[in-house]
Amino acid sequence: MSVTAPLGFRAAGVTAGLKPSGQPDVAVVLNDGPSRSAAAVFTTNRVQAAPVTWTRQVVTGGLVRAVVLNSGGANACTGPAGFQDTHATAEHLAAAIGAVSDEVGAGEIAVCSTGLIGERLPMDKLLPGVSAAVAEASRGGGLAAADAIRTTDTVVKIAFRRVDGYSIGGMAKGAGMLAPGLATMLCVLTTDADLEPAQLDAALRTATATTFDRLDTDGCMSTNDTVLLMASGAAGVKPDKTEFTLALTEVCADLVRQLQLDAEGANKMITIEVVGAASEADAVTAGRAVARNNLLKCAIGGEDPNWGRVLSAVGTTDAVFQPDRLNVAINGIWVCRHGAPGDERAKVDLRPKDVTITVDLSAGPHSAIILTTDLTAAYVHENSAYST
Repeated sequence: MSVTAPLGFRAAGVTAGLKPSGQPDVAVVLNDGPSRSAAAVFTTNRVQAAPVTWTRQVVTGGLVRAVVLNSGGANACTGPAGFQDTHATAEHLAAAIGAVSDEVGAGEIAVCSTGLIGERLPMDKLLPGVSAAVAEASRGGGLAAADAIRTTDTVVKIAFRRVDGYSIGGMAKGAGMLAPGLATMLCVLTTDADLEPAQLDAALRTATATTFDRLDTDGCMSTNDTVLLMASGAAGVKPDKTEFTLALTEVCADLVRQLQLDAEGANKMITIEVVGAASEADAVTAGRAVARNNLLKCAIGGEDPNWGRVLSAVGTTDAVFQPDRLNVAINGIWVCRHGAPGDERAKVDLRPKDVTITVDLSAGPHSAIILTTDLTAAYVHENSAYST
């Protein structure tokens, strides 16, 4: 049910001592081939962690033999020394794999990190952890790997799909700093289909555009976001490109829902559905504005259908619309019609965990969905002392 479900992959998760809690904190996912094709997408934050810079360079070659991931430290804003630490981690994993199988270069090793920004990783703990993870890597190690990449996540996030002779698996982590440009989020996707790097890249960009890039729980963009897709080709199947992209999108959507459900401090899972937009870009812009409106998020947390805050958020955007043609429904009740009061807001039932807000811009045929959560005291408490 995870990254080791597709043929050709092994994984492990171990405790290296990076986390004060003593929980697992180092994972590896190894691609035993025969193919090593890979693609990745990254955060669009201009401040990027050393492992993002490193892995971006690696995937330009289209080949990834393995990925090492650590929690307990982001290795972001750590200067040249932090980049050297990432390079050393990749070289260490390459050597560890090469010692037991074939020759592997650091240029085929992806590195991902997550945790507190602004502190270097304890390499005297990390590197032995990498060695231990390689030694333990197995087809049954997917769940342990997913557990080792958690930070404030309360549960592991894994997904799997089997399609016409090949499989796609995935694991992800992320509970805070979830915003477009991915999320504070690391995700590894695997498949035993036989695909070229360019095909993987096209499929991944299509899949993430409507899944990870549409999750916006707190409007905060991470420095470390990475979604890595690796193909082993072990199933010997060359899939239809459209079919593969659809299956990959399903796996990504599954993981995104899990990320939303485990978002820090969240009680309500909010779907912002924007319809009647002049363009998809307008729909996304309006949806993100609503998703990031703290007043509305607090109202939903308090089960108050305060639809005026929806209109107020939409009004801050450059989306095409006329204020007197806006319509808003909350859980199916059209509380606003033509920019004015509609059905009685008292009819809205906000007791369920899932809340859907529909915004009709009445400006065209396009639509988009953005996922967010409510804003609670628990979120504020958790993020008020993250570094201490």
